[in-house]
Amino acid sequence: MRLYFFGALFIFSQILTAQEKYPQNVFQSPLEIPLILAGTFGELRSNHFHSGIDIKTQRRQGLPVLAIADGTITRIKVSQWGYGKVLYVAHPNGYTSVYAHLQKFGPEIEAFIKKTQYKKQSYEVEVFPDYGELKVLKGSTIAYSGNTGGSSGPHLHFEIRSSVTEKPTNPLLYGYEIRDATNPSLVGLFGYPLSDDAIVNQSAKKIQLNFSKRPDGTFLADKITAIGTIGFGFNGFDRQDMAANKNGVYSVKQTVNGKVYSEYDFETFSFGETRYINTLIDYEHFGKFRQRIQKCFKEPYNRLAIYKTLHNNGKITIKEGLSYSIELLISDIEGNDTKLSIPVEGKREPIKISKSDKKTDDFIIADKPNNFDLGAAKVYFPSSTFYEDFYIDLKKGNDTVSIHNNSVAAHRNFTISFDVSKYAIADRKQLFIARLDKGMEPRHSKTYKRDGSFTTRTRTLGTYTLAKDSISPTINARNFKEKQWLSNYSYLSLEISDDLSGINTFSATLNGEWILMEYEPKTKTITYNFDDKILNKTQCDLKVVVTDNVGNSSTFECTFFRK
Repeated sequence: MRLYFFGALFIFSQILTAQEKYPQNVFQSPLEIPLILAGTFGELRSNHFHSGIDIKTQRRQGLPVLAIADGTITRIKVSQWGYGKVLYVAHPNGYTSVYAHLQKFGPEIEAFIKKTQYKKQSYEVEVFPDYGELKVLKGSTIAYSGNTGGSSGPHLHFEIRSSVTEKPTNPLLYGYEIRDATNPSLVGLFGYPLSDDAIVNQSAKKIQLNFSKRPDGTFLADKITAIGTIGFGFNGFDRQDMAANKNGVYSVKQTVNGKVYSEYDFETFSFGETRYINTLIDYEHFGKFRQRIQKCFKEPYNRLAIYKTLHNNGKITIKEGLSYSIELLISDIEGNDTKLSIPVEGKREPIKISKSDKKTDDFIIADKPNNFDLGAAKVYFPSSTFYEDFYIDLKKGNDTVSIHNNSVAAHRNFTISFDVSKYAIADRKQLFIARLDKGMEPRHSKTYKRDGSFTTRTRTLGTYTLAKDSISPTINARNFKEKQWLSNYSYLSLEISDDLSGINTFSATLNGEWILMEYEPKTKTITYNFDDKILNKTQCDLKVVVTDNVGNSSTFECTFFRK
């Protein structure tokens, strides 16, 4: 119990040390409601670490978003995916705050960005105002919370970055109060034989280990036997008070006989390294089971800078006849800890579970470029596309090729080129490269067409084919109809969709003039706000043109009346 107290004290002191680097109680809250989190900084996401905190907005949109301090807006972006509508505010103390998935901006900023949208005749824009052109005051309303972009529900994504390095830092290090008295949850524990001669519980490959909770709240794994160089991994999550969300943990420390072998936390990271998350987790396990196991050891191709301490890269050499006491301390940013003890006995036993490495006819050398001819298509992997060498499973086909599976992560884009010379030029217009999903449904992959070759660049392994889309998009009015009087309406709403290659472009005119349609792909809607332009005619002629990714186009025309 004494060791546990000092371990917790050490973690708490480390958190205090980190907090001293950052200004305390300088930044105010970005919302007027209590801060309850749906996502934490550094949380494990698909191919990246979460670079901010997700603040719940009571399942609503339109809450005022406040500037956390005086500053100037340096960047405004509107996009269909990613952050959706997002603001960047630079502050005099060297930090930049970021507010994403916004419903709309404050009046002055909204007018500024819409002027750009109308000038470029595009919903998606990105602008970098001159320093001081759009100043904001601490506590002023700069936007309203929403659900735009890649958001899966109403919330505010909030970041604090260094204005110099652009590295994001954990916003909770700046004095924000989040109610959290809950220890992280431990879901699974795994042992990894790492050397050629290594065995864990008579297994030469990864094995799940049993553990149980003790009366004092700590966890104890069943005693394991092992030999050689081994490592451990776990999957777990953290919960804050007032929320059921399974969020990410803050720090992980592994000790062996009292010595720290590995320790990392999510104080900060750089965007340039974030895709190396695929080396921190067991990506093969993730590909099969959609569970992220965090490794407590560092792979040779792992370039993450999140580690505070490393001894032997967190790998443990187990010798016959010796006993080892291994501990994992998993903590949240408030200092709540989950402690797991793993007793290990060095013992050589007969192997019951052998390695089952699959060998194929093709082998990838990670630090060299690799080319493969699959008949219907050619595949080119640039140097360092993958993290390590491996046998790749490739299957040829007439119009379909299989490029391994989702058990391996690609760090860089690779190229797939299909020969389409056998197709008539007229037919090629409706063809595109598609990846087949689990249900064998085609998903459009951005296709570059040149002469008799179609090419796509992707970081997703799987099955690719040539698909044909001959059906134009659909356009339907949602809140109005032909010849209707709309004097009391504040907006127009239409649904646009395409069942195969997907929407590429859309545009609308009112009485021959271009108007801004706000696009929300999640609901397949485009919306026009009547406040954008003053209509000087009673009769209004609306024309909407939507084009899919192979060039099929649909036109919607309607006349309505308005005073």
